[in-house]
Amino acid sequence: MKGQEDLISIVVPVYNAGAYIEETIEMVRAQTYGEWELILVDDCSEDDSASRIEKAITGDNTNIRLIRKKVNEGAARARNTGMEAAKGRYVAFLDADDVWMPDKLEKELAFMKEKKAAFVFTAYEFGDEKARRTGKIVHVPPVLRYRQALSRTIIFTSTVLLDTRLTGWELIRMPEVKSEDTATWWRILRRFDACGLDQVLTIYRRPAKSLSSNKVEAVRRIWNLYRKEEKLSLWKSCYNLFFWALRATLRRL
Repeated sequence: MKGQEDLISIVVPVYNAGAYIEETIEMVRAQTYGEWELILVDDCSEDDSASRIEKAITGDNTNIRLIRKKVNEGAARARNTGMEAAKGRYVAFLDADDVWMPDKLEKELAFMKEKKAAFVFTAYEFGDEKARRTGKIVHVPPVLRYRQALSRTIIFTSTVLLDTRLTGWELIRMPEVKSEDTATWWRILRRFDACGLDQVLTIYRRPAKSLSSNKVEAVRRIWNLYRKEEKLSLWKSCYNLFFWALRATLRRL
């Protein structure tokens, strides 16, 4: 039955993640919190991701599932597919190349219950291409509201935990737009404040070098969210974009 008490459904979109996926599965198995299910949604990977998953979960009990999509539809639909299959009251998102600390779920769920929050997220640290910690930490505020979030995309997807008993399922379905995760957080924040746990429980793996074209694309995506999804005025869009870009730059220095 959907919404099982204390069960955390972990949704992982998988696309060409063969280099990391076995480590991801073992990382979840090593969590100090034991009431979880892991839903891996393979989005028609062109590498051996699916076969690696099948091998890794052979003989496992039913708390790890692989869903193989027949058509590549992108991360938003992959996450939505995972949520449709979820049985837990709580939903956590994890990207296949990111790293969780062993007590991530335990600490975050305890924090959520303490705050009686619908939406929580945590601090995180940048890692290199091998997920080695770099010392560059993104701290988070104790509370984040919609207006604040527009100018600071501080919520990192792999740190999020949602209580569907409070949010419902429709609100957390990801739209089919670029930067669908940010669009989802803003939609939730229109109804619920998010509580931030300022502890590093996730490592964000990223390449040693970022292409300038990726930065241009990031600006284009956030601008389109302001104008098309949030329907902000030109002035408000420019205002938020300026502070978004400033904070994004400082975060990476």
